[in-house]
Amino acid sequence: MNSELSSLQVKDIGEQGLLERLQRFCPPEIIGDDAAVLVTAPEQSLVVTTDVLVDGVHFSNLTTSPEDAGWRAAAANLSDLAAMGASPLGITVGLGLPGEVSVSWVERLYQGMTECLQKYNTSIVGGDIVRSPVTTLAITAFGQVHPSQIIRRSAAVVGDAIVVTGVHGASRAGLELLLHPELAPSLNNEEKTALIHAHQRPQPRLDVLPILWKILTLRQAQGIASNSQLSVAGMDSSDGLADAIIQICRASGVGAVLEHRQIPVPKTFNHWLTPEQALEYTLYGGEDFELVLCLPQKLASALVQHLGEGAAIVGRITAGSTVLFHDEQKKFPDQVLSLSQGFQHFDS
Repeated sequence: MNSELSSLQVKDIGEQGLLERLQRFCPPEIIGDDAAVLVTAPEQSLVVTTDVLVDGVHFSNLTTSPEDAGWRAAAANLSDLAAMGASPLGITVGLGLPGEVSVSWVERLYQGMTECLQKYNTSIVGGDIVRSPVTTLAITAFGQVHPSQIIRRSAAVVGDAIVVTGVHGASRAGLELLLHPELAPSLNNEEKTALIHAHQRPQPRLDVLPILWKILTLRQAQGIASNSQLSVAGMDSSDGLADAIIQICRASGVGAVLEHRQIPVPKTFNHWLTPEQALEYTLYGGEDFELVLCLPQKLASALVQHLGEGAAIVGRITAGSTVLFHDEQKKFPDQVLSLSQGFQHFDS
């Protein structure tokens, strides 16, 4: 890229000029009209989710390249679809930009979104661009799901096992390493890179869904699970593991016990974090984009076995409304988990 192109700013080419450049990231047969037309499969429900990301809150040039910011933005929305049991159809992008932002930065942002979406045969199918004093990215994602396979937060029942599809705390650890490169001198470059990659390039767990439905369908055919037992409660852990479990319990009118020793965490945590730091990253770090699912014990065990390393049963759904963290080894006292302990927008 020559210096003239790299110094080109959005205000130099205007809205139409920028739109013309960005349309190459979209399917030509879908864009060009006032709205996109998406076709769902027969007997499928449409699932819609919107996520807003703001420069300085959700991404920063200090820790995130434009490509990584784009990837993370797309991944966050695909993760929301996965949390509902839905497969993606496409996304639209609303982009607010100061005129001084370089055209190259915007194109690299879209390149990152496209790289993530292509893994799941999904495209950018439209959007809007406006002038804004701060860079803002608003994505709406569309997916489809059979009504019988919708995952809801409100479907957990007493006795369900709580499953996580992967380790927690890695994204927060990666962010800390980006902000403070001098941390963790005991970790080698490969270990540091893995944690940083977990933060910059999270993987939405859409891969879990076909495995989940295959197990449930097989168990039903074998007479092990009835129709009523095929409902799955869940959400993703983008706001933290503790947040996800609390939200599910609130929606379902139940409580839970979370077992410390059963929560999968990066092995490297033992080398450089105190037990207290490791616990904070694990419960409240957020942005791991794993799924937290509640389902009967036998089905949960089968799912964990199929998913392999990183997946685990971390607790159980109980009567009442208390979400309790328990450490069998007594290194940490029992504590009641609450949303106030994690990140919340507008907290002072």
